[in-house]
Amino acid sequence: MLKNTLLLLLTLFPALLVATPRNDLPSCYDFLKLSDLKPESSGRELIFIIDETTTLPKSLQTSSYNHIKRFIQPGDSFQLYRLSAYMPNNFLQLEYAATLENTITPKKRNSVGMLSLKKLDRCLEQQQSVFLDSLVKKMKLSFGNEHKNIAKSEILYSLQQIGKNTHKNDVKHRLVFIVSDMLENSRFTSFYAKNQIKEINPTLELNKVEKNKLLANLTGWHVYVEAAGLGKHNAKYGYRSGKTMQKLESFWKQYFEASGATLEGFGAPALTIELQ
Repeated sequence: MLKNTLLLLLTLFPALLVATPRNDLPSCYDFLKLSDLKPESSGRELIFIIDETTTLPKSLQTSSYNHIKRFIQPGDSFQLYRLSAYMPNNFLQLEYAATLENTITPKKRNSVGMLSLKKLDRCLEQQQSVFLDSLVKKMKLSFGNEHKNIAKSEILYSLQQIGKNTHKNDVKHRLVFIVSDMLENSRFTSFYAKNQIKEINPTLELNKVEKNKLLANLTGWHVYVEAAGLGKHNAKYGYRSGKTMQKLESFWKQYFEASGATLEGFGAPALTIELQ
C-alpha cells in the first residue's frame, strides 16, 4: 500500500520532489509528518554515469546493476547521468537523483507512537524497492544499443560538466561508477583509427586534454569503470590487445589524477572488484 502511495507521489507531485539538491524519491519522514526526526545522511554519494554511445551485452548491464545494488545503503545519495554525443536527441542528462533515508535512531524511537513506527519502518522498506524499480527503468533507457548507432562520444567534456555539477555538494565519500568503453571520439581527439581502436600515446593524449582545457574539477572522486575498451559494435574485428588496453588505462589514470580524482578500478571490460 505504501509503495503504491510513493509511486503515486512521484506521478502527481513531481514539482515537490525537485529541490536543492534534487531528489526524485519521496521522503517517508515528510510523508508521515515526522520530518523533525529525519536522520542525517550517511555522507556517501554514488554517481552512476552511463555512456549511451557504448553498446553493452546483457551480462555487463546486469553486472553494473548488481554493483550498485550491493553498494547502495540507507542514508546514501545517488545520481544517474547519461552521457552521449551532444546531438539534438542525445546529450548529457541527469536522469535520476535520489536520497535513501536511514531508519530512526533507537533513542528517538522511544518518543514515537507504535503505529507511526510501524508505518515508518514499512515505508522505508518500500522506499528501497521503489528506488531499485526506478533505477532499472532509467538504466534501460540510458544504455546504448545497436539501434541508437551514435557515432561520436564526448566523454571528456561530459565529465567536465558533471564535475561542475557535483563539486559543490558536501559529502564525505564520493564514489563514481562509469559504464563506458572510455573511447573518446570527438573533435578534441579520437581513440579510433580506420574503424579500429587505436593504440594511443597516453602522454600525447593528456597534452591534448590540457591544451583544450578539458581537465575537470573531480576532487575527491573515487572512480570505478566497467566496459572499458568494449568499443563500437561495428569496430573492425573487435580485437583489443593487452598493450592497447594498458595504454588506455594509463591515460585515464593520468587524466583522473590531474583532475583531482583516483581511479580505483578499471574493468576491461568487466569490473571484477567491488565498489567501496
